[in-house]
Amino acid sequence: MTGTMAKKQHRTPVPGPPFIRLLAALADRNAPRTGPDLSDRLSQWIDWTRAVALSRALDGRLPAPAATEPTEVETLAEECAKVRASLVQSIQYTPDAGAPVRIDPIAFRQRCLTVQRAMLTATGRLRGQLRDRLSQEPGELPRLAEVDAAMEQALSPREQQLLASVPTLLGAHFERLRDDAGGDGADPDAGWLQIFRNDMQAVLMAELDVRFHPIEGLLAALRPH
Repeated sequence: MTGTMAKKQHRTPVPGPPFIRLLAALADRNAPRTGPDLSDRLSQWIDWTRAVALSRALDGRLPAPAATEPTEVETLAEECAKVRASLVQSIQYTPDAGAPVRIDPIAFRQRCLTVQRAMLTATGRLRGQLRDRLSQEPGELPRLAEVDAAMEQALSPREQQLLASVPTLLGAHFERLRDDAGGDGADPDAGWLQIFRNDMQAVLMAELDVRFHPIEGLLAALRPH
C-alpha cells in the first residue's frame, strides 16, 4: 500500500486480519506510550472471541420454521453484492475537482463516522435477513442462525469499542502527517493529504471486509454444496 502506512516497522507483526494490522500500525505511530499498546489489547480481544460460551444457541431447541415463502438465495446474494458495492463507492468517494474542501481532522473524522454508520446499518440489516432465511431451512441450518445471533450479541460491545477507535487513530494520523509536512495543510493537492486519504480508504475498506465476513459465511451456508 502506498503511503506512510507501508513503511517498515521494527515491531513484532500483529496477528489477525488486515483491519487489525492497519489499526495497530496507526496506533504505533500516533498513540501515547501509556499502558498496554493497542496491538496487545487487540490480540487479547481476538483470544477472547474464541472463548465465548454459546451453549444456549448450540444446545437449545430450534424455533419453528416461518410460514412465509422463503426468499431466493440468489436474490439475497445480489442484494448483498449491491449493498457492498454502494459502500465501497462511499468509501472511495473524493470531492469533484474545484469543489471546496475542508482540510482539517474534524471534517475527515465526520466523514469516517458517516461511512461507519452506513456500514453498521447496512450490514446489520443484511445479516438479519440472512438469519431469517436460514431459519426457514431444514436440518441444522436454523441452529447456525441462532449461533450467529448469539455471536453478534456477545461480541458487539467489544467490536463497537474497537471500531470507535478508528476516527481517533485516523485523526492523530492526519495531524502527524500535516505536522511532518511543515505547513498549515491549506493546499488540497498536498502530497501528505493524498497519503492520508489513501490510508483512510484502506482502513475503511478493511473494516468493510470485517463486517462482511459473517454475511459471506451465512450466504455460503445457504448455497448448495
